[in-house]
Amino acid sequence: MTTGSRIHDSLLGDPDVAAQFSSHNQLQTMLDVESALAHAQASVGVVPNSCVHPIRSAARAELYDCGQLATETAASGNPVIPVVHHLTATVAANAPAAARYVHWGATSQDILDTSLVLQMRAAIPTVLNHLQRNIQASAALARRFADATMAGRTWLQQATPITFGLKAAGWADALNRTRQHLQTALDDALVLQFGGAAGTLASLGSQGLAVTNALADHLELRTGAIPWHAHRDRFAQLACALGVATGVIGKIARDLALLSQTEVGEVCEQPVMGRGGSSTMPQKHNPVGASVALAAAGRTPGLVATLLAAMVQEHERAIGGWQVEWDTLPDVVLASAGGARAMADTLEHLSVDTHRMRANLDASGGTLLAESIAMTLAESIGKHEAHTCIEAACRLAHSQGRTLAEVLTDDPTVTRHLSRSEIARLLSPDQYLGVSRQLIQRVLHNIQDTSQNDD
Repeated sequence: MTTGSRIHDSLLGDPDVAAQFSSHNQLQTMLDVESALAHAQASVGVVPNSCVHPIRSAARAELYDCGQLATETAASGNPVIPVVHHLTATVAANAPAAARYVHWGATSQDILDTSLVLQMRAAIPTVLNHLQRNIQASAALARRFADATMAGRTWLQQATPITFGLKAAGWADALNRTRQHLQTALDDALVLQFGGAAGTLASLGSQGLAVTNALADHLELRTGAIPWHAHRDRFAQLACALGVATGVIGKIARDLALLSQTEVGEVCEQPVMGRGGSSTMPQKHNPVGASVALAAAGRTPGLVATLLAAMVQEHERAIGGWQVEWDTLPDVVLASAGGARAMADTLEHLSVDTHRMRANLDASGGTLLAESIAMTLAESIGKHEAHTCIEAACRLAHSQGRTLAEVLTDDPTVTRHLSRSEIARLLSPDQYLGVSRQLIQRVLHNIQDTSQNDD
């Protein structure tokens, strides 16, 4: 399991999320479930009240050696078995009568699954917070640069003009949707897993459901209609939502990486001493935030696919599929958190060069506005004829090194229907932005509504 112990983890991950999946915290969440189980069972009369305090007092991770537990896990097949063994021994040292009730009526998967649910509950809010930072930063860029005209790009070629505000609004809109989906997936996953050996709770007799309800209440989790030990859709859906969130972040990162290329130079991650430099080239300022987000977007789909494959489990407890989740789901959360954090840091301090955007627009010699001319001319001579005429004019402008306006004013087919001033107007990027501003306002309104609903 990822624990944040590698040198590059500070770059690619998130320290708060890594802490939730550390060996110490994994152990503590398992002990929390064991402690809550004793409390729940005592509350419905399944075990004596006298056993609760000794078990709770022994359920502290600092009392145990994680290294020793790891060694014993390799032999036992899952981490709960050695944890229960040592917990029982610790309880027995102070309250022998209480020791017999440790892990009463539970199975290893009950403890491990519910422990992982608790870790998800603690870790994923960090991802949600980073996504919210991205939403707010993108929305701020959308407002600030609503009128900053730039080249739209399709197939990596200049297309019709857009505004940088519209591009940022697209980011904000996607981020807002994916944050809502992730919150829903998390809420759906916060369900107690408690079924005993094979999902019947037979060892607890008629008190099985009473214990289930009390345990869920104590852990502040919901209960499902039935134990879900062999049905992993909640975890899979959570992983998918994280994967989508990482993909949304990755799309933004790709845009920024392309816009920050030297030859484009329309955006730049804020220059900070020691950040984004090269080991050999002093002039370099690399887009580090984008690279981290792209790394997360490249890594996460494979992890999500692994969890989807792990859904196919055998009967009432899987062999192999269940075990796959232990490392993979935390890794998905950590990768998603790292990508979202890096992109939030980038967007909050992004440098936008509107002058370079305008220069890149002008570099096309007007051909970027060919559609504007063609659509107006089509009103007089038809769409196909207009498209053919303007396409030929663009080729001529490129071959002769002239502007499109110069070529069009020499074309009798065009000048028969459009004046020189009309041609100049139609070739102005600022007049061909459609409903960009209205679209930006719609996104900002939706984000505001979502924020108010969350409150």
